[in-house]
Amino acid sequence: MRRSSLIIGSRGSALALRQAEIVRARLAARNPQLPLTVKIIKTSGDRITDHPLTAFGGKGLFIKELEEALLAREIDLAVHSLKDMTAEVPAGLRLAAVLEREDPRDALITRTGHGTVLALPEGARVGTSSVRRAAQLRALRPDLDIRPLRGNVDTRLRKLDEGHYDAIVLAAAGLVRLGLEHRIVEWIPTDVMIPAIGQGAIAIETRADDEEVNALVAPLDHPPTRSATDAERAFLRRLGGGCHVPIAAHAEILAEDPTRLILRGMIARADGTLLLKAHVIGPLVEPLALGQQLAEHLIARGALALLTPDP
Repeated sequence: MRRSSLIIGSRGSALALRQAEIVRARLAARNPQLPLTVKIIKTSGDRITDHPLTAFGGKGLFIKELEEALLAREIDLAVHSLKDMTAEVPAGLRLAAVLEREDPRDALITRTGHGTVLALPEGARVGTSSVRRAAQLRALRPDLDIRPLRGNVDTRLRKLDEGHYDAIVLAAAGLVRLGLEHRIVEWIPTDVMIPAIGQGAIAIETRADDEEVNALVAPLDHPPTRSATDAERAFLRRLGGGCHVPIAAHAEILAEDPTRLILRGMIARADGTLLLKAHVIGPLVEPLALGQQLAEHLIARGALALLTPDP
């Protein structure tokens, strides 16, 4: 191995650093003589703490500066939550590996420590930063008081505990990685709330022409997770949506046939008054075609009219 060291780029939140450490540890196990360091890169999404991200461009705000650091050769690879990545990888960069996915479901946390989405009291104040979660909650429970919620995981939990909300919804994977899964009162089923595209998966992005780093990272790729998330991202790419429009997709291998994927998708109005869902099943080895097929199903039912966000 000719490279003398490897610099891993990460955001500075506790969850981002935990994910970077997972990648660092796996690389170290395979390359014990290679010095590995984590460099914190502050992103636009980290700096915008008091306004909705959709007002500043939405998807990509948590990765833009990391990608710029990669292209400038300040870091050798970047670790992202895959759900934060845009559908198109910028020229010169590569989605080099997708690690095995943690639980992809959304999680309900309540002040009382018990309950479910369906059993929340009428008018309960529910915090979420996601237009996807908000739309599905409004469609399911139009009586709920959905309120914006920003900040890292600890901040969101503190705001709940201080009484600003009766419940909040977060990604289960982040809570698990931070050792906070005991706070989860309901692991929301994917047929109740379809997860974000790529939710629960850690992504490693590299420079496309850096053969050495790409060879180091390649063994960390988990083919079943890669196929599932490739299908989800192909669905998003065909629709062309971002954080402005509630879009969700989740793919998983069929229990009865491990050679096939089932892909569920959703697009909605932000207020939840119109929500389109569909699913398709196809070969595990053809995830891109499956994602496009699902998108076409929803387009035939009027999905394109929902791609302009509500005023």
